[in-house]
Amino acid sequence: MARFSFPDRIPSFFRNKYVLTIVLFLIWILLLDSNNLISRYREMRELKKLRNQKEYYINKIEEESRKLRELKTGNDNLEKFAREEYRMKKPDEDLYIILTPREERKISRQNQ
Repeated sequence: MARFSFPDRIPSFFRNKYVLTIVLFLIWILLLDSNNLISRYREMRELKKLRNQKEYYINKIEEESRKLRELKTGNDNLEKFAREEYRMKKPDEDLYIILTPREERKISRQNQ
């Protein structure tokens, strides 16, 4: 009966010192290093999300700045804004509000 030792059970391909070094290096890079590929992927995904948020907020700031400039240009624009946003009216006027289904859902969620 022949007795097998542990090194004999390892395939000859993995006993090669170069292959072993490359395998250990890949394990190190993929899992063990502080800048491993898994954390790099997560960081890149987070960076993409933050860039999208930055773009959204820049567009929102430009839109609000445009509205502010429009309000500062004259009383007609200010009156128009007050009528549209805050539903203000003159004493002798009637106000009819027509909501889309989306606006109705938004208002019902706010009131809950």
